[in-house]
Amino acid sequence: MLKRNQIETFFSRLQAADPEPRGELNYVNPYTLLVAVVLSAQATDVGVNKATAKLFQIVDTPQKMLKLGEAKLKEHIKTIGLFNTKAKNVMALSEILVREFKGEVPRNREVLQTLPGVGRKTANVVLNIAFGEPTIAVDTHIFRVANRTGLAPGKDVLKVEAALEKRVPDKFKLHCHHWLILHGRYVCKARKPECGNCVVRDLCQFKEKTA
Repeated sequence: MLKRNQIETFFSRLQAADPEPRGELNYVNPYTLLVAVVLSAQATDVGVNKATAKLFQIVDTPQKMLKLGEAKLKEHIKTIGLFNTKAKNVMALSEILVREFKGEVPRNREVLQTLPGVGRKTANVVLNIAFGEPTIAVDTHIFRVANRTGLAPGKDVLKVEAALEKRVPDKFKLHCHHWLILHGRYVCKARKPECGNCVVRDLCQFKEKTA
């Protein structure tokens, strides 16, 4: 497990390499971000962006989504995996937002998690990106990086999230999950990590480093 001073160096280097990291999902406001993240489950950000490019030009509120209707929504997102279920969830959460929250996305994790298709990870992403909350959304990339490097080992995503919350210095928490996702996606890959291109190689506890 990395020591506190090593974690400071770890994130300082990620920050130096990418001072203002951003998520790769396209969106125009908190509502479209929420929809995009719901659609991204078991799908790539690139695939979601292609499907929502035209959708978000005509739909940027839950009211407009309800007016569009489930059938037309499916036409826009049919290239995304599990699109039938996701379409139902998007329509259902849109109806709830209109009925109970005046069409606004709530800035509360517990409330967000009551919406159809919204789990803890999705809620954390929305809070972080849309509202600037220092939440950490643990996906497969972050889970892998946290365990592989010794940054915040844990047997499940909740334990890794709790470990990161405890171990990551406050000044790095806002961008923490973006740095780790991008690092896991492009450098610390699942099958063959590119250790030669890693800025934290000397800190990482992974024993089977690649050349």
